[in-house]
Amino acid sequence: MPWVRFTADFDFKPTRQTTIAYRDGDEKLVTTVCANAAVGASKAVRITKRKAKTYG
Repeated sequence: MPWVRFTADFDFKPTRQTTIAYRDGDEKLVTTVCANAAVGASKAVRITKRKAKTYG
């Protein structure tokens, strides 16, 4: 499952009855199908998400 940054609003429809709305600027972990659709529509770019630093 890839991380993407949405560069425009994007509605993903995994089924006919379901729509998931992503907003411009969101950075999300999404399914490969969603990522391919958004990147293909020029509404997202793939990113590398770094792990959070732990202190202690």
